Amino acid sequence: MRIPLRWVAILVIALSSTLNYLDRQILPALAPLLRQEFDLSNADYGLLLSAFSIAYALSAPLSGLFIDRLGLNRGILLVVALWSLAGAGAGFVAGFAGLLVFRGALGVAQAGGVPATGKATALYLPPRERALGTATTQIGLSAGAICAPLLVSWLTVGWGWRAAFIVTGFTGLLWLPLWLIVSRRVPPAGAVDDPAPLTAGGVLRDRRLWGLVAATLLYMTLYSLWSNWTTLYLVEDHGLTQQAANRTLAWIPPVFANLGGLFGGWLALRWIRRGTPVLAARMRVNWWSAGALLATAAIPLMPSTGLATALICFSFFWVTAMSVNVYAMPLDIFGAKRAALAVSMLTGAYGVMQTFVSPLIGAAVDHYGFGVVCAAGSALPLAAVVVLRAFSGDDQARAAA
Repeated sequence: MRIPLRWVAILVIALSSTLNYLDRQILPALAPLLRQEFDLSNADYGLLLSAFSIAYALSAPLSGLFIDRLGLNRGILLVVALWSLAGAGAGFVAGFAGLLVFRGALGVAQAGGVPATGKATALYLPPRERALGTATTQIGLSAGAICAPLLVSWLTVGWGWRAAFIVTGFTGLLWLPLWLIVSRRVPPAGAVDDPAPLTAGGVLRDRRLWGLVAATLLYMTLYSLWSNWTTLYLVEDHGLTQQAANRTLAWIPPVFANLGGLFGGWLALRWIRRGTPVLAARMRVNWWSAGALLATAAIPLMPSTGLATALICFSFFWVTAMSVNVYAMPLDIFGAKRAALAVSMLTGAYGVMQTFVSPLIGAAVDHYGFGVVCAAGSALPLAAVVVLRAFSGDDQARAAA
């Protein structure tokens, strides 16, 4: 069966997401080793995550405006080149301060990644396929998270921790000529069934956008938890070595995140094809996901490492099913012309959340363990769906669809 050309372009865009998250997730995979190397506490590690996140949050809206104005092709080439260099640079640092600087630089560059992939999804795909398109780029992100611990496990044995940053960083530069070739042969079909475009100011004044931003601040806390703390959780609560955690278990939850993204996109598409309005279908997936995510509170109560990892997989599955639909909603509401700006506000919200929450998670783990973190995090997706409902409502969702 021949793959439609629009999906070839989306698959190449998804590969950029793999490189994006690969560079980002090298730090969490190296966290136990770097804590030893530089004598860091969990709170110090949380500051490293915040250095990335605050730069990411502050840069995201500007990146979205920049990509909408510059265009997808030039915009994505620039941000991929910059984040590849920033990722490789972390391999040359002499201490904690250097790591802070390069994580901040990585945050600035990667702030344009998700807005660029969101714009590509809006330009190449019709509304009914956009959650699947978002799921495909999410698979790219999760593939980076899968590869990071495995590459760290391999590279650090033979060449040390610096090689993990350098090799993965420079790999991103190989993507640039691939996109140049594909974008010339597969031009976007143009926006299909998009609403009349608003001005940038109109987008920023729309209450539905701020509902999406507020929801992202809440539910993405769990996404951040499993993206950044899984290896440390397995090491500290279950006594695994960093090598054993990365090689045997830490790469498995991102696989389930991939499956969750596909399931969330497929489920929304199924309901849309049966006649459910687009945004109403996405909200239904969000309600299901939020209910399932209440089980996150039980993870620290599991009697074995295997059962705890299985429940982490379950949590990551459902938070990603929710994420692909939430990130598709600004495309449905605002269309392709303002896609990068609208999506950048969600990525900025994620950065803001991670800036403040990461040190709090680190401090909570240092003083109370992971039980408090999982219990608090389990309720946040449900709060996020309530916020989305309050800012849009079923009647507005149907009208927007």
